[in-house]
Amino acid sequence: MKVAAVQHDIVWEDPEANFELLAPKVAQAAAEGARLVVLAEMYSTGFSMASERVAEPPDGPSVRFLADQAAANGIWVCGSVPVRDPSVAELPVNRFVLAGPDGVAAVYDKIHPFSYGGEHEHYAAGAERLTIGVEGVRITPFVCYDLRFSDEFWSLAHDTDCYVVVANWPAPRRAHWSALLVARAIENQAYVVGVNRVGTGGGIDYQGDSVVIDPFGVEVASAPEGEEAVLHADIDLSRVEKIRTRYPFLEDRR
Repeated sequence: MKVAAVQHDIVWEDPEANFELLAPKVAQAAAEGARLVVLAEMYSTGFSMASERVAEPPDGPSVRFLADQAAANGIWVCGSVPVRDPSVAELPVNRFVLAGPDGVAAVYDKIHPFSYGGEHEHYAAGAERLTIGVEGVRITPFVCYDLRFSDEFWSLAHDTDCYVVVANWPAPRRAHWSALLVARAIENQAYVVGVNRVGTGGGIDYQGDSVVIDPFGVEVASAPEGEEAVLHADIDLSRVEKIRTRYPFLEDRR
């Protein structure tokens, strides 16, 4: 399966402006053969802590955009959205949404709000992990700060071919982002697709460093520093099987 990782800037707290900017990128990625297009964390607003202002209903405009783009292009599209869902929590959640040609297929609410930045005061922690099949590839999504918690990845490794990590990861800690993505791929012998934004939002700078890592920790695609770009990479299930058979390290995990 070919995946497209969209490293993009985000117009601060302006979903409609972001829809206009991203629709052509999604369409182009689909035209170039992508079956799964990945956008950044809070792709339509930026990492805003004004949850009372930016959070939308579960079927709000930012979720509908993902579904509409998936349907219009006959592909899968994902990213995270600030969502107000009283059935889940009193506070809004930072929700990863995966949409397919037939509509929203699955959601995952960020397990670890970024307490260092005060996210836990404005967004509730999720409770359910997610692994879902997308055209034969077992995808497990995580959102930004989740990347620092290896046990979340370990617990799902046996059933995962590819981790998708969407982020607004600040430039001052970019080395951590890059190192942890490689570590998660090596530890779990799975592909890792890391998609981070560029530009400035809420007074914070972002350099992107979006990348696709294979199950042996080898970089197969990377974006130019600080620039908008679309990465394309093939998620090769035979590569996952080969690495796990040749080096059966997961069997020794306790």
